[in-house]
Amino acid sequence: MPRRRTPKKRTLTPDPVYDSRLVHTIVNHLMKEGKKSLAYKIFYDAMKQIGNTTQQDPVKVIEQAVRNATPLVEVKAKRVGGSTYQVPLAVKTERGTALSIRWLLASCRSRSGRSMISKVTNEFLDASKNMGNAIRKRDEVHRMAEANKAFAKYRF
Repeated sequence: MPRRRTPKKRTLTPDPVYDSRLVHTIVNHLMKEGKKSLAYKIFYDAMKQIGNTTQQDPVKVIEQAVRNATPLVEVKAKRVGGSTYQVPLAVKTERGTALSIRWLLASCRSRSGRSMISKVTNEFLDASKNMGNAIRKRDEVHRMAEANKAFAKYRF
């Protein structure tokens, strides 16, 4: 945490092909060890496959998948006295999309399959249909928040 002032939010430029900030964000999260061109290649090939299988605009399918995987509430640990409570909190929009992208790509990486292109394609298609590991993770977080609703009085 900075002591003096909070830094300004940097706006991300849209990606060159689909002119979408969301696609650029996903590519940045997909990238490993600074290999952005490889991340672009993987994601654009996956977008082509999504477009071919659904016969829809792939950006709309991706947006739907991210929207479906976005959590509304999350739990954070709060120490009160000597015990730690899991306090449910509402999630801001930017953090929600960041969490959903992170969960989608983590579930892509843990999927079994040959190529990363097919893993990304299948996971985003599943998420757009409200299935898959990222949706399961979101439901698990929502269940945790529901179970700890009694500790909502400790919100900070």
